[in-house]
Amino acid sequence: MSVRPFDGLGEKKPEKRLLKAKKQRAGRDGRGRISVRHRGGGSRRKVRVVDVKRAKDGVPGRVASLEYDPNRSADVALVVYADGDKRYVVANDGMKVGDVVNSGAEAEAKVGNAMPLRNIPAGTVISCLEIKAGKGAQIARAAGTYCTLLAKEGGVGHVRLPSGEVRLFPLECRATVGEIGNADQANVKIGKAGRKRHMGIRPTVRGVAMNPNDHPHGGGEGKSKGGNHPQSPWGWFTKGARTRKKKQSDKYIVSRRKK
Repeated sequence: MSVRPFDGLGEKKPEKRLLKAKKQRAGRDGRGRISVRHRGGGSRRKVRVVDVKRAKDGVPGRVASLEYDPNRSADVALVVYADGDKRYVVANDGMKVGDVVNSGAEAEAKVGNAMPLRNIPAGTVISCLEIKAGKGAQIARAAGTYCTLLAKEGGVGHVRLPSGEVRLFPLECRATVGEIGNADQANVKIGKAGRKRHMGIRPTVRGVAMNPNDHPHGGGEGKSKGGNHPQSPWGWFTKGARTRKKKQSDKYIVSRRKK
């Protein structure tokens, strides 16, 4: 088992006004039915309200502390703005206490600043990217992830995503300069089953260990899945089968991640 280093993270308690209770839903959807299997239990957490829109244009903010967030792989930074407002933002790599961050078209293209793609030079590493202008960051928010702004032409920007896909984005969409911090998260070894249970993940039973009425791989004398291709409990192929359906947004994909 290995644990990520917490060097540089403050020991102060989270900002109370930016905390919300998190209701455990155990993988259920709005109808109460299980939509994600093997979820339940886990440690109690509180949600840090993170500002993903970064819409305080022209108001400089100072990074007061870097804090651990149990709800995401990345760390969060508590930013205190000049007007007294406090907000959490996703912490970028290289961000430290005392740094001044800005947002808006007039901001400088430096790590931690958020601005439209139109104002970011081509070739810049970015993160926390919007899909629709004003909706808030949806892409490259996990620890160690980043996108690359390849080019700008005709009102759209060519962006290489963390998956390797190249996609078009309107130049009005906002992004944060720099990659997300805590890249060492990828090297963490869970190490024991109990740690997964603390994360709210329950055990997964192999299909070949089930009866044939419970799973397509079940039954048989000895360890056998019956000679059929790997399937889910409902008979969907689980290795190599394409799951993406035709979408209206397909026209914005320049180069797919899978050839």
